[in-house]
Order: sequence, then C-alpha cells, then structure tokens
Amino acid sequence: MESSFNNKSILLTGGTGSFGKAFTKHILKNFSPKRFVIFSRDELKQFEMQQIYSQQKHPCLQYLLGDVRDRDRMMRVLEGIDVVVHAAALKQVPAAEVNPTEAIRTNIMGAMNVIDAAIDCRVKKVIALSTDKACNPINLYGATKLCSDKLFTAANDYSGSHETRFAVVRYGNVVGSRGSVIPFFKAMKAKGEIPITDDQMTRFFITLQQGVQFVLNSLDRMKGGEIFIPKIPSMTILDVAKAIAPGVPVKIIGIRPGEKLHEIMISPDDSRNTVELEDCYVIKPQKNNMTKSSGDADGGKGVADGFHYSSNNNTKWLKPDDLLKLLNTTEGEEEWPKQEL
Repeated sequence: MESSFNNKSILLTGGTGSFGKAFTKHILKNFSPKRFVIFSRDELKQFEMQQIYSQQKHPCLQYLLGDVRDRDRMMRVLEGIDVVVHAAALKQVPAAEVNPTEAIRTNIMGAMNVIDAAIDCRVKKVIALSTDKACNPINLYGATKLCSDKLFTAANDYSGSHETRFAVVRYGNVVGSRGSVIPFFKAMKAKGEIPITDDQMTRFFITLQQGVQFVLNSLDRMKGGEIFIPKIPSMTILDVAKAIAPGVPVKIIGIRPGEKLHEIMISPDDSRNTVELEDCYVIKPQKNNMTKSSGDADGGKGVADGFHYSSNNNTKWLKPDDLLKLLNTTEGEEEWPKQEL
C-alpha cells in the first residue's frame, strides 16, 4: 500500500465513533499526515478523545465541532483538505424507524453537503462508509444509506471540471461494536436466557481493524464511482449465541420489523456491473452516464449474470470457536486505550 496519507490533509467525519477511533489510531501509528481533522458534533466525545490522542503529541491533529447537516460548516472545514473519509451517520435501525426525518437529514442531506463541499473545495478523494442494509433495503436506515451510496457514486460526473473522486465502501456487522448483537448476548447470558429472532438467521461479520484496512485499500485503488465490498465470513445467529453463552437456553422471539433473515451486499441486479478481485467485489459505475469515471478498479473478473452475495450463500463461515478467537484479538477495540498514544 502506498503512503497515501503522508504529508496529506485528511478529514474524518464521525471521527469519534467506533470506526473513527480505530481509523485515527491506525493513521497516527502508520502515517505522517500534514493535517488530520477529527470532525464530529459531540463535544464530550471530542474532549475524551483529546485525552488519548492529544494535539501536543500529534501536532497534525485538529478537533472541529460541527454537523454534516450544516452545508456552510462543511464548506469551511473542507478548505485545504486532500482526502475525506465520511463515517458520520445515524445508524440505529429502530431509532431511524421512529425518527425518519432525522435519519434523512443526516444520512442523505448530510451526504449531499459533504459532496458539494468536497467538489467546491477541490478535495482529491472522498470515500463513504456504507452498510449491507443499503442493498435491497427494507428499513429506513438501509434506504437512506442506499440514497447516500447513489449520491456518492453519481457525484463523479456532476463535479464538472473539478477532479474530486468519490467511492463507497460497503461491509457488514462489526464484531463487538456498539449496537452489535455480541455485547447484547453477553448481557443476556447473566439472565440465563438468550433471545434470538430466528435460528436460521445469518449475518456478515468484520472486525474494526479489517474495516479500517479495507477503507485504506479502497482509497488506494479507487478510480471513481465504485462500491467496494470485502469478502468476509458469515455466521448464524444461533452459532453466535453458542459462542457467547454456551449451554444457556435460547428463546426464539421472531424477526423484528425492518429486519432481514439474511443480509445481502450485492443483489442479482447489480451483478452485470460487478467484478471480482482477490479480496473483494467491486460494483462498477454504470457506463451510460459515467463518462469521466473509468471505474475499472484495477481490472477484475466479471461475475456471472444473476450473481448475488448474501450472508447465507457465502463460501466463508465462522464457527463458535472461530468467533471466540476473533473476539480475543479485538478485545478492547471499542474502549479507549489506558494511556495516551
């Protein structure tokens, strides 16, 4: 991987979230950016983050408060920025269902503000984090992220004479992150019963560090307009329960509103534009309007017509022992380090 961030100015939206903390740690450890802006709306989380990643030890760091909903603020903070990693989102499915306008304002209108500001400020590369729920969405969160994906992939052609390039990374559930089923199962273990929605349910799983590395790899290979999807393992929810709480009785409670039995990251309709690389799939931009974007993603082999990539037709699977080993390697990823880095 080339040193994409050495002597570059980077801005990370949603910089104090799960991904933001892991991304910051990785960048400060492995690169020497000219400027690294942590952009988020929570002053307390920024204060806590500054106790760990201080500006005294890392002069490149800058903490800026703001909201992606505010177009004027985005125009100001993106001045002089080379690379944007867009991780800000409202992502709790139940919360989005009962607060739809809030999810739309952040996930769709916020995406549009990032795009417009990046073009006007002549940012070189922008990559946005998406979710498996954006493919064939059945809940509002997924629908807003699908809209966001479409905005970012289409942005390459309406950027005019500007050379800003946009791409998307789409991946599944992050092992042990906030909102993940794993911390929930750990809490339920003490109560002597694990509620699961359906014993046939499957999900994709990825670690925070794997997600960070995949974003970096995608930034290196992007040409503009692509959606990058990593090849990651699946697991049944029943096996997750067995790993976290072996021997504890399981209660089937039924699928909740807005929930899928299996997650999908590439639909059959996307197959005609999808190529396979060694470590990932790439949904290339449709060429009828993408005159400026080559979208070749370093080649790749086209998938069969009608191909779909879902958590139940995966070729890679995690068993309970595999998950426990993975959790041992990721322990503490969601917590702040004990000392300043």
